[in-house]
Amino acid sequence: MAGTAARRGWTASGALVWVLIGAGVFVMAMPLVMTAYISLFRDAVVIFPPSGYSTAWYARIMEFPRFGTSLGTSLRIAAMATAGSLLIGIPASLALVRHRFPGRGALNVLLLSPLTVPGVVIGLSIYVLVVEAEIATEAPLIGSDLVLVLAHLLITTPWVVRLCVANLIGLDRSVEEAAANLGASPLSVLWRVTLPMMRQGIVAAALFAFIVSFENIELTLFLISPGVMTLPISILQYLEYRVDPLVAAVVMVQTLVIAGLLILLDRYVKLSRIV
Repeated sequence: MAGTAARRGWTASGALVWVLIGAGVFVMAMPLVMTAYISLFRDAVVIFPPSGYSTAWYARIMEFPRFGTSLGTSLRIAAMATAGSLLIGIPASLALVRHRFPGRGALNVLLLSPLTVPGVVIGLSIYVLVVEAEIATEAPLIGSDLVLVLAHLLITTPWVVRLCVANLIGLDRSVEEAAANLGASPLSVLWRVTLPMMRQGIVAAALFAFIVSFENIELTLFLISPGVMTLPISILQYLEYRVDPLVAAVVMVQTLVIAGLLILLDRYVKLSRIV
């Protein structure tokens, strides 16, 4: 009887867990499913039920050059922010994991603190700083690649540090020690042993940094100019005047590209071991 009661209790708790998991998956997937559904509407206005379905909106994406220009800006800023965050985050993660020094805890908090601050607050703060710098120097800074990249470094570098630190903690230091015992210099150990062992973490960090920068909207919204616009901002401004399935098609293409990159990366890097 006791065993039967225990099995019933386990079954009930297990069922509750699966119900909660299913509810969470449903809540997360529903917006994407609805976006994919709307992108197939034939009508130029979003109405329910639609008069028919078509994939013509996907073919019309290239008819709007503003999306192509903003896509190029997003790719350029995201690529530069990713490269910069790797140059900062990899040495910082090595210092945090491999060395003990005064202020190590403060450095760790400083590098990860942007994750705890809302992007709107960061964006507004940078905007005020840049405006003051423009007044003092008379240089056109708002909307420049330099300001956008530096701002995006604040939100991409913490991800690089976090993923590289997680990767370093799981590495076997005996391989590095063996290389050092065989006469390799510290620089050779770093270049030929440590960094190749960190490859999975570095690739995952680069991809996450790229996605965070590419999709950012709340921080970037304060720093764009009329001639410089990223893809998420372009979509947002398009929605101010028109609501049609074209935007849903653009979002679905962007989502599918990012999902494909994540699937490909997981195939070769195994994100579950790092994240």
